Amino acid sequence: MKCPICRKPVEWDAPEFPFCSERCRLIDLGNWASGRYVIPGPPATPEPGEKAGDGNDGE
Repeated sequence: MKCPICRKPVEWDAPEFPFCSERCRLIDLGNWASGRYVIPGPPATPEPGEKAGDGNDGE
């Protein structure tokens, strides 16, 4: 398997699998956090009676 960030070969039992290193793992995490990766689809709309951004977390 190859690291999804730098494309170096990665062993299945590597500690940072599927990444080759902590650096590549953190780059990937940063990409998710910055919104660089998105899941395609229409924007979610709130259900009737639900406020936008309401995570229904009880607060």
